[in-house]
Amino acid sequence: MTSLAWRPVRGMDFRKLHDARLQAHYAAQWLARAARAHIAPRPDDQHTNLGWDEEFGGLRTHRLPDGSRVGLNIAELSLSVLGDTTQTLMLDGRADPEVRAWLGAQLSARGFDPARLDTLSPYDMPHHVLAHGARYSIEELTEQLAMLSLWFPNGCGALDRVRDKMVARKLKAPEVRCWPHHFDFDSLVPLGKGRTMGLGWSPGDDYCDEPYFYLSMYPEPVIPKLPLLPPQGHWHSYHFVAALAPAHKIVVVPDQASYVDGFLNFAIDAALEAMR
Repeated sequence: MTSLAWRPVRGMDFRKLHDARLQAHYAAQWLARAARAHIAPRPDDQHTNLGWDEEFGGLRTHRLPDGSRVGLNIAELSLSVLGDTTQTLMLDGRADPEVRAWLGAQLSARGFDPARLDTLSPYDMPHHVLAHGARYSIEELTEQLAMLSLWFPNGCGALDRVRDKMVARKLKAPEVRCWPHHFDFDSLVPLGKGRTMGLGWSPGDDYCDEPYFYLSMYPEPVIPKLPLLPPQGHWHSYHFVAALAPAHKIVVVPDQASYVDGFLNFAIDAALEAMR
């Protein structure tokens, strides 16, 4: 597969992405609901994970039984049902009950039972006023959503490139997908004997409130045995051990793509050595 080309990202106060990220995270749950309702279950909820569609400019589900998909355009925060024709709802100014009514009507017109959208999610979401009836509001978030729409394909593309190298090394690295629970891209690589290595990119979370790349390991290695990482990364050790490269270190270098690739490749080698 041809990976997505890196688009240079400028620096900013990445903490300002926080609300845009949470609104997009909540909006993505409509994709997860549609998938959970109408796609045959797969192990580990794989039927609910999402891919990046570069032409569409957003995330989309696996195919529903009629061949359609549900998608979320990040930059404009709009929900679409993608098929022979495309129907789109701009989320700005709408509360979730309105979104539910629209998506239910679209799926009903395609022969699906809209009531299945109401199945409760199996996980909790980060706190946000949307959960209490607030409306999506992007009037002051257009710059932040545009920034996220760059980071998402950059994250997916960088992970695709390093995944290709891992497959060439005979490691069983699965397809890079976005998981609606944590809203991150990852490829969880089994190493045998219960060991796994997770390659990922996150738009930010409670542990790092800015976009970041990471490599996690299970079981966790002994920290003193881990090598020093290149300047773009550090070892995170609060609640979990992972190599982590945050956005503010990536945006200041001339060749951002090479910088990220170098971090991921070094972290993989360090993890494989630590988990022998």
